[in-house]
Amino acid sequence: MVRALSERAASALTRLDALYPDIEALYLDLHEHPELSLQEEQTAAKVAARLEALGYEVATGIGGTGVVGLLRNGSGPTVMLRADMDALPLEEKTGLPYASKVTAKDRNGALVPVMHACGHDVHTACLVGVADLLAGARASWQGTLMLVFQPAEEVANGAAAMVKDGLFTRFPKPDYALGQHTTPHPTGMLTFCPGYAASSCDNVTIRLFGQGGHGSMPQVTIDPVVMAASLVMRLQTIVSREVTPQEVAVVTVGSIKSGTKHNIIPDEAVLELTVRTYKEEVRALVLAAIERMAKAEALASNAPKEPEIALVDATPSLYNDPDLTERMTRALRAYFGAEQVIQVPPMTPSEDFPYFTQEGVPSFFYDFGVINAEQFKAANGQVPANHSPYFAPDREPSLKMGMEAFTVSALELLQAS
Repeated sequence: MVRALSERAASALTRLDALYPDIEALYLDLHEHPELSLQEEQTAAKVAARLEALGYEVATGIGGTGVVGLLRNGSGPTVMLRADMDALPLEEKTGLPYASKVTAKDRNGALVPVMHACGHDVHTACLVGVADLLAGARASWQGTLMLVFQPAEEVANGAAAMVKDGLFTRFPKPDYALGQHTTPHPTGMLTFCPGYAASSCDNVTIRLFGQGGHGSMPQVTIDPVVMAASLVMRLQTIVSREVTPQEVAVVTVGSIKSGTKHNIIPDEAVLELTVRTYKEEVRALVLAAIERMAKAEALASNAPKEPEIALVDATPSLYNDPDLTERMTRALRAYFGAEQVIQVPPMTPSEDFPYFTQEGVPSFFYDFGVINAEQFKAANGQVPANHSPYFAPDREPSLKMGMEAFTVSALELLQAS
């Protein structure tokens, strides 16, 4: 890697190697003791204690279990850096000596295994490291550093909850917001996309009502299974026949639940859908079409009542401000080298980070690789990805790159006068 350093960045990162063992220890602790969404109490406590020891103004319980750390260092912009803290209801199968063995009750009260399978432990440890690096290099920058440790990204409501709880009224509204995420690329690779970078996500539940009875006498029933089957096929025409081919939209029915026995026609059927779009007008069109089609299918089937349609999780599309993206990637390429900082097409996986930017805050969000480079090459890229029970970041290069990238990016904006 190039690692061309400005004098200010060199000052901030000179302690990186000495700091690394402590940040690695924090990462191992977080990985071994993951917490589900909105249960991140121990994680938040560990983060808050470290920030307080570094001299940050610290507030806890923001949006549930969120933590905010402020470091004011003279006049200048307010730059927000965000890390998410929650883990997934997944049994770890990596076989690592620090693998999670944690179980916890999910939001439905079921006991589930818990694992950091999406790198949020990396994100959190890296941001704690950046907090330390920038606190020790205050002579190199001016402004206000705003660190946001967010709960509940995996259920897409943590960022919105923090904003609703006064993130931008109780604390300074940032001039810029930066976020980063692990990805199953080789270590040393950083990827970005200007403009629309990740799709919105709308998870929809549709409950269709019928009239149950004996499977041998369908004529005296109203079959919600047939209704559901017809609706699934009709929904496929939204993308193919209602969305212009120049736009992107995905409508996926991920679950159909109905009935208990082969010879019983049930009273209802439940469909669970996910919708992905980039532009808000396309998002509105697709959601309206889903509602229209569900109601029309129920009417066509002579259902006893209209379906219940609920939007259960939603997050806007992720948009990288083009001017800010150009500025950030110029700084990152100067440090890592142009061949390591790569522009990629927009993704359809989603993030709730956009809730931090809806009030007109320019943002830049990027991904960085965490898979051992030799392992990645040997497997031709077919490696365990995020949300896999085998997902295992290569610790040292991953943690160091996450700290370096956030530090370089923040210092580009927190310019000394």
